[in-house]
Amino acid sequence: MTATDIKVLVVDDEPAIRRLLRVGLSTEGYAIREAATAREAIERIAEDLPDLVILDLGLPDLSGQELLQKWRAEALALPIVILSSRTDEAGIVEALENGADDYVTKPFGMKELAARLRVALRHKLQQQGEKPIFQTGELSVDLVKRIVRLGEQEVKLSPKEYDILRILVQHAGKVLTHQYLMKQVWGASADVQYLRVYVRQLRQKIERIPDQPQYITTETGVGYRLREAE
Repeated sequence: MTATDIKVLVVDDEPAIRRLLRVGLSTEGYAIREAATAREAIERIAEDLPDLVILDLGLPDLSGQELLQKWRAEALALPIVILSSRTDEAGIVEALENGADDYVTKPFGMKELAARLRVALRHKLQQQGEKPIFQTGELSVDLVKRIVRLGEQEVKLSPKEYDILRILVQHAGKVLTHQYLMKQVWGASADVQYLRVYVRQLRQKIERIPDQPQYITTETGVGYRLREAE
C-alpha cells in the first residue's frame, strides 16, 4: 500500500485545522476525507471506510472520547490518532485507554504527524504476527530466545525489566500509558512509582546515556514510548 492508496478521515470542527491537514497530508500523498462533527464522521465511515482516522476530542455534538468508545465497542479496527491540547494529559490518557493508537498535540508539526500516521499504519499491518527479532539502533531484542543486546554485548535483565521491554517492543513507536503497562506487567493496578523504578533500571542497562534516553522516551504525564524498529 502506497501513500496515494491511503485514505485518512480528519474529524475536527475547526475549518482551519481541517484545511491545514488537508494541504499538509495531501502533499505527503494521502487522500483526505473530512468531517466537522461526530455525526458526519459516522456517516463517512459507513460510506467510504478510511484506512486511518485523525480525531479531535472537542467535537460539538458528541465528544471525541464518546465517539472513540463507540467505534471500539463496534470493533472498528482502524488506527485512530487523537488531536489534543498539550495541557490535557488526563484526556490523552483516557483516549489511549479507550483504544486510540496515538496522539498528537496542538499545535503540531506536519512531519511529526506524518511520522505518527506511518507508525499507526505499520503497527496495524504487523498485528497479525510478531517479528522474532526487534532492532532499533544498537538495541536488539530476540523475542523467542529472550535475549537482549546493546551492540555486541548481551544485557541481563530481571524478569520484570524484560516484561516491560517486551511489551514496549510489541508496540514500538506507540505511546503506552502507565496504567496499560502496569496492568500488563503486574496484572492489576499498581503504584506508578514501581513502574518508574523499573524503567529507570532498564534505561541504566540499555541506554548509553540513561539521563538522555534514545530508546525509551517519556511521554510526560502519560506513559512511555519505545523508538520504532529500523
